[in-house]
Amino acid sequence: MTESGITFTVDATQPSHQRIKVEIQIKAPFLKPKLKLSFPRWVPGSYFLREPIQHVTALSVTNDSGDALPFSRKDVDSIVISNVQSINHVTVKYELLAVDLSVRSNHFDHTHLHMMPPFTWFLPTSGIETERMNLQHSIQFKLPKSWTVTTQLNPVGIKENDDMNVHTYSAENRDDLLDGIAECNSNSVIETIVDGRRHTLDIWDAGGKEPHPVMVERFVHDMESIIREHHALFGIIKEDYHTILHLTDGARGGLEHTNSQTSMVPRASLQPGNVEEYRDLVSLFSHEYLHQWNVKRLRPKNFLDYDLQREVNSDLLWWFEGTTSWLGDIICLQSGAWSKEDYFADLKRKLKRHHSRSGINSQSLTESSHEAWIHLYRSHAYSRETQISYYLEGELSVFALDAELRKRSNGESGVGDLMAKLFHKHNTDVENTSDRGIQYKDIRKALTSLSGGRRLGSFLDDLTTKKGVLDLERAFSLFGIPYEASKKKERKEGTEKISWNDFDQGWLGINLRNQNNKLLISSHLQGSPVREHLQVGDEIIALNGQRITSSEQLKTALKGNTEREVALLYSRRSVVKEVNVSPIIQPAYPTVSVCEGNRFWKATTRTLQKS
Repeated sequence: MTESGITFTVDATQPSHQRIKVEIQIKAPFLKPKLKLSFPRWVPGSYFLREPIQHVTALSVTNDSGDALPFSRKDVDSIVISNVQSINHVTVKYELLAVDLSVRSNHFDHTHLHMMPPFTWFLPTSGIETERMNLQHSIQFKLPKSWTVTTQLNPVGIKENDDMNVHTYSAENRDDLLDGIAECNSNSVIETIVDGRRHTLDIWDAGGKEPHPVMVERFVHDMESIIREHHALFGIIKEDYHTILHLTDGARGGLEHTNSQTSMVPRASLQPGNVEEYRDLVSLFSHEYLHQWNVKRLRPKNFLDYDLQREVNSDLLWWFEGTTSWLGDIICLQSGAWSKEDYFADLKRKLKRHHSRSGINSQSLTESSHEAWIHLYRSHAYSRETQISYYLEGELSVFALDAELRKRSNGESGVGDLMAKLFHKHNTDVENTSDRGIQYKDIRKALTSLSGGRRLGSFLDDLTTKKGVLDLERAFSLFGIPYEASKKKERKEGTEKISWNDFDQGWLGINLRNQNNKLLISSHLQGSPVREHLQVGDEIIALNGQRITSSEQLKTALKGNTEREVALLYSRRSVVKEVNVSPIIQPAYPTVSVCEGNRFWKATTRTLQKS
């Protein structure tokens, strides 16, 4: 393949200051006397301008003779290099602070380097032929001799030096370069073959703690089961797949790439006895693995050629994230990695979040998707009152869509079939370039062409563009899943003594946090009876004269105090105030419990793998 003449290098041999040394060499020809390079401002899959250029220091530019070339800063994200028209190559060098431990950024210390290309390299944007960025690039990692590289980039070779090894890789084009995340460390990498496809698992713990070997073995087994279920639905991708798993003391996140993922979970996930944490790890792996098809290869049309210098809006994030969340968990259940107890436990958690927020009456799924850049990644204490998450509400809406589709097709069709149909028709590799990428009309057309979907176009329109139309009660009934609030057990007077459970739990509808030995209001829940009296940031001091220092103390003090006034002492900006408020009975929102469901639910959750 024709090469671009551009080499991207990182040097991770000096971890003491957690700065990687970066070099970009660009060979002639240059079209103009000036060469412009721009630093990407966002990472595909994370819709927020993060300005990674802020971590660049010690920037220098030289020609092929080693002489300095003049350059100047341009806008917030670029540099312009002068006098390049008659030289053989330009070399840009700088240092990059790498201390942000997240799935979308660089982190470097004496144990590893996690490298995100959009957080690492300037890219030529003017002064060379545009097509050169879509040719093959060379990438080099200068690493300690004991380190290896986990990446979806194409391996070229390793050159061993006395003090380091230089690992060389290639990327077929700009998008492959940007997607070529790398985890470099000295850990052993686990390899497994599923359906003839090679998968690797590279586990790194931020504190150096070893995961429990039995839990790792279980996770590998569950990964294999989930992978087979994905392959049964979409087909097998021939390229290797790499899972980078970071274990932390609490941080969590995931970011998808074409043939890899970085997932970050609390280290408890791979320690025995942490059922919820392990369940979440399995779900996260399935979610990011599914993104190979839905996001990386099946994209919104306006994401076919990423512009990483500005916000690029899409009304379809409810599909790309909400549907991925829904189907990713269904696949956990289909594959056996989750039991039905796991599925309903996680669904109960999501329903609690759904019912405690009122934004569903203020924002539609398409609005939530379009406004991701200014809302989802910039949430505040009042967000839940007027905004929704296209992850959560998208997932529940797709659940409702699947229920309707299963019912109308007599169990024959589901949303998984819809996604597979869209993928095979519109993925980035289909021969007809005009078919690549999707718009809303493509989802609607594919839905109405499925068995049972002919009359569902208007249903989908309302579900995605209108506010407050999600009917979960109907969706659960179509699947034969009981959906109701827990009923309080009635006590027969005189038959037994009064128990603690006979008192109603008083409720103020507030979330609390402890900070600097203060109990502070962090947000209001839907239906809060104190919304007009208390503000976010107020400190709760006492209730009916009783000192309150924790949320548990407040909950206990509110027991039996419903529908009558209580005196609440609080502080607002260091001024102590008192207000009489009337706690209400804690809302009993409808939820689900473990059940078998009907034949439509069984059709949805049945494995697709052939025996």
